[in-house]
Amino acid sequence: MSEPLDRLRDALYRAITTARGDSIPALRIPKDLGRRLNMALGQPLATREDLARRASARARLRDLRAGAKAPEQAARERPPVLVYFEAGRNVRELKRIEELLAAKSIRWKRLDVAGDEATVDFVTRRAECERDDLPVVFVADRPVGPFEALVRSDVSGELAKLLGD
Repeated sequence: MSEPLDRLRDALYRAITTARGDSIPALRIPKDLGRRLNMALGQPLATREDLARRASARARLRDLRAGAKAPEQAARERPPVLVYFEAGRNVRELKRIEELLAAKSIRWKRLDVAGDEATVDFVTRRAECERDDLPVVFVADRPVGPFEALVRSDVSGELAKLLGD
């Protein structure tokens, strides 16, 4: 808004909010109506500080909206890649899986299921594999499988689809 209009809005706001003249009914009633009307209209009359704060907020909102209209160039966050394994078992397979994921610049998280029978049961049922097949790769909640299945899904492009690439 313009500076003269802001000064006028500030002056009117101060006139209706001051306690001065409230003891006289001829002034109190119109001031009370002015306060109520100001509230009903969303407080267009306010102090200069409030008006400046609102203008700043409108500018920030405008900038945010302008940024949101830009094409979605921000990289979508990939779903988590989880590698379920048992410590000390099939270490070479785990190493091969991690090398493949690293070569593809895929971040993963290792989850040791040794001693956690409930998780082992979940992983083997969901991935339709045996305990000896661990380590097993999951993308979010979808099983990819052990190393051979991971390679097949990478070559076929299924891994890229799962990751949203």
